[in-house]
Amino acid sequence: MAEVEKPLVYIILGVAGSGRRDVLADLLEGGLAEGDRAVVLLTEREAAAPADARLGEVQRWSWVEGALEAGFPAGATHVFFVTDGRANPVDQLEALKPWIETNGAEIGRVLCVVSCSFAEQHHEMLAWYDACIHFSDVVLLNRREGVANKWLSDFKRRYEDMFLPCLFEFVKGGRVRNPLLILEPQPRRMTHYFDEDVDWVVTGIESGSEDEDDAVDDVDEEVEVSAAVDPYFALDAAGRRAKRIVDVSKLLPAP
Repeated sequence: MAEVEKPLVYIILGVAGSGRRDVLADLLEGGLAEGDRAVVLLTEREAAAPADARLGEVQRWSWVEGALEAGFPAGATHVFFVTDGRANPVDQLEALKPWIETNGAEIGRVLCVVSCSFAEQHHEMLAWYDACIHFSDVVLLNRREGVANKWLSDFKRRYEDMFLPCLFEFVKGGRVRNPLLILEPQPRRMTHYFDEDVDWVVTGIESGSEDEDDAVDDVDEEVEVSAAVDPYFALDAAGRRAKRIVDVSKLLPAP
């Protein structure tokens, strides 16, 4: 990869247990150049996994009462920030931009690893993945064993019909076809939140509904926001996210 003046931060989205560390290990082994120093940041409550031995230097971060607590690895050229797969990804993404800027780094890419089997089992995860993919440059379709071909086709077509610019790639055996392509720091995301010289201001709007189990109603929403507001950060009249997503921790098995 080309030499960079600032450290590049890659954000890895996905639910806990989606195989993100296997995919990340493959990217580290095949997508970095000689002389690059990569550091992986895992949440403190992420349990150890066999893939950890292939991640190289690993540091821990924490998500405490909605606040990001993470030191920036000194001397790293590439930082791979694996989000908390049991917490709200939108909240974490919002906190990551100022963290990246404060530490003199810049965004490389946002990658979303999709657990296809989990998403197929839980229809309410579509809105959750809609949010992640809105922020993503690359979507990696993983854990496809036993998943119906029709579901896979419908899932991809959902985003093709939205004309999203992100790249979709299949993961096979924890490996991607071209790690260099995946890590190329060229933006392909729908959001402009991580763009430089953009003044982001969150304003309140009223939209969306949610039932007592935090599942999102499968209805279209009309979101009216200014150009400086990402729709996933907009708030309703009650001060909640206007575009709400399921609490994934309620769907996942206990850690």
